[in-house]
Amino acid sequence: MKYSIKDVFQPKLIQSLRHYSRAQFGQDALAGVIVGIVAIPLAIAFGISSGVGPTEGLITAIIAGLIISLFGGSKVQIGGPTGAFIVIIYGIIQQYGLSGLMIATIMAGILLILMGLAHLGSVIKFVPYPVIVGFTAGIAVTIFSTQMNDFFGLRLSDVPANFVDKWIFYAHHFQVNWWALVVGVFSLLICIFMPKLTKRIPGSLMAIIFATFAVWLLKSFAPASWGVSGIQTISDLYELPHGIPAPHMPNMDLAEGESFFTLVQKLFPSAFTIAMLGAIESLLSAMVADGVIGDKHNSNTELIAQGAANIIVPFFGGIPATGAIARTMTNINNGGRTPVAGIIHAIVLLLVLLFLGQLVGLIPMSCLAAVLIMVAYSMSGWKTIVGTFKHRNRDMWVLLITFFLTVIFDLTVAIEVGILLALILFLMRTNEQTHIRTLHTEIDPNEDTDLQLNLDHLTIPDRVEVYEIDGPYFFGIANRFDEIMMHVSGKDYPIRIIRMRKVPFVDSTAMHNLGMLIQRSHHEGITIILSGVKTHVLHQLQTGGIEQMMNPENICPNIHVALKRANALLNEMDMDGTDK
Repeated sequence: MKYSIKDVFQPKLIQSLRHYSRAQFGQDALAGVIVGIVAIPLAIAFGISSGVGPTEGLITAIIAGLIISLFGGSKVQIGGPTGAFIVIIYGIIQQYGLSGLMIATIMAGILLILMGLAHLGSVIKFVPYPVIVGFTAGIAVTIFSTQMNDFFGLRLSDVPANFVDKWIFYAHHFQVNWWALVVGVFSLLICIFMPKLTKRIPGSLMAIIFATFAVWLLKSFAPASWGVSGIQTISDLYELPHGIPAPHMPNMDLAEGESFFTLVQKLFPSAFTIAMLGAIESLLSAMVADGVIGDKHNSNTELIAQGAANIIVPFFGGIPATGAIARTMTNINNGGRTPVAGIIHAIVLLLVLLFLGQLVGLIPMSCLAAVLIMVAYSMSGWKTIVGTFKHRNRDMWVLLITFFLTVIFDLTVAIEVGILLALILFLMRTNEQTHIRTLHTEIDPNEDTDLQLNLDHLTIPDRVEVYEIDGPYFFGIANRFDEIMMHVSGKDYPIRIIRMRKVPFVDSTAMHNLGMLIQRSHHEGITIILSGVKTHVLHQLQTGGIEQMMNPENICPNIHVALKRANALLNEMDMDGTDK
């Protein structure tokens, strides 16, 4: 089978431009402008909350958004920084600095490209939903906790990254700036009630416009005695954006005795988490978009585009990026149907960065905190969590454990443990779905038999025992089946039929155990007959060497032939006067 890059890399832009029209450009242009305006406060807020700054957030939205639209596998995906990355970025910066973040992001980009080239786009979709809900809710709680400093105007520095330590720190230094709190509450109310008036204009955008204008008026005309100067704005804390910085290499400030490869090893878990988060969020966004516009995205192409964006963005000071569900849906709702809308969205952000930097500096920090509190609320998925609690099943525990690990420890541990728990639960459920029946007297051929219907019951001869495996024959079932077989005397049942008509697959452990059973049975004078083995399962047994251990006549196509073969073997035993 020949492998071609075209199999995994087919940008939707090329397909979209083949039959592009002026009317579609008009719709894409309008959607792109609106999404660009919507992305301004989010890009700035995500940049600041991640521990970098407003310029870095905008640069990420511009460069990553452009690359993802140019080379992505979805027609309407809008890329950029998202709230999901805030926690992991903040932790990396605190531990390894900006250079560490840069290296981790590039490593994550390489991993994403490798995932796409390895056709893993469809596999990522099978990450269990409780795990996704658990770490997303955990991220939401963490984002909420990080906004308390700006929302209440506490003006605290060196706030601990750890969730518990952070709230203890808040409690010891809780001195509210009432003007900042008023601006934050005012902004929060606009975010909450604006969607009730119109869904065309995002509440976050209107909150920033009104709050910024109100604070500018207060600072310009209010008496000094009012103390409005205590309302911090972006320009009070960060250098204002002036344009796209020149690309640069990371500053390798290594600890004494530490090599670059040692640093890479330390950063790999964080890079893996960034890659997994980017893949999951991007492909979920693309799947949701497909359902709305009636299209089908190319998941492998999308992963490659995401990887390219995360490799290039760090050289310009940017942070990890992925597909953003909220901005993608805004694009769709405003008529965007091709990647051209995403390209225009990036151009709009570039113009803001070049010409409106001074206005960006006037945005109050407490207003941005309110916007991110709403982002956290939207991410929390509390309705899904409540629904899961109502069922009180194992998924609830996977969700809870993933959630608490995200909040108390970190996202890397949460994802790894969450996926491991979900895998264990899946194996437990699969094990429970596989049943083993032991038959001694008769078989009803009308009960879902593997050959004929409307026949009389089949009589099982004396000294013959039939075992029916109903479900996947894998390591859990293989061990249980071995335990059952060991408790049966070979003298009482010298012939054993293993009925496999309902076995969809076998794994290596099952084949190994089956081979050991056949060898052990041979030494004990017991004959094993296989019945109703499916074609692909039989092929697995052949490649695994099981067929070579048996007389070919003892592998029967159905239970009728298997019982005839058992009768023939019993007659041979009786004629020989033995039980062999």
